[in-house]
Amino acid sequence: MPDDFDKDVYPAPPRRTPADNKQTSLPSPAVIASKLFYYSVDLPVTKFRECIDSIQSGNKSVYYHQRFRRVPDLTECEEGDYVCYYEAEMQWRRDYKVDQEIVRILQERMRACTQREGDSYHQNCSKELQQYNDATKAFLSRYGDLGAYASGRKCLMKQKERMMEAQKA
Repeated sequence: MPDDFDKDVYPAPPRRTPADNKQTSLPSPAVIASKLFYYSVDLPVTKFRECIDSIQSGNKSVYYHQRFRRVPDLTECEEGDYVCYYEAEMQWRRDYKVDQEIVRILQERMRACTQREGDSYHQNCSKELQQYNDATKAFLSRYGDLGAYASGRKCLMKQKERMMEAQKA
């Protein structure tokens, strides 16, 4: 720029960033509202939740180890007690799933042993084979031939028919 320029027309840029030109010493309403919300709502709720969590952490139960109480069997239900019928049916379904998992786990153990031992699995895996055969035989005697719509009542009738055949023989 030339030396003879008009300083009023072309003012020099400021050398530093100017300070905020505050009109009041009070904070902005947004800051007041956020602080009010934090101390009146957020902080008490957070502290209460931390207190509850610390109490519950001592007796924390794992969801996949849920233990159901045993309910009476269908044979122990009184006639017309539909709640007892329902509970017995749900108990039977849980038992059925547990028995399925037992057979599946024994089958996996047997397969792993036969794959690990190769051709000599008959003599080295005899314990696993025997366990699997026993579990399969017990599972089929209890749940076999029940069909797609298996229920506790059908299983009970099958057991009753098996007992009657055994008495005849």
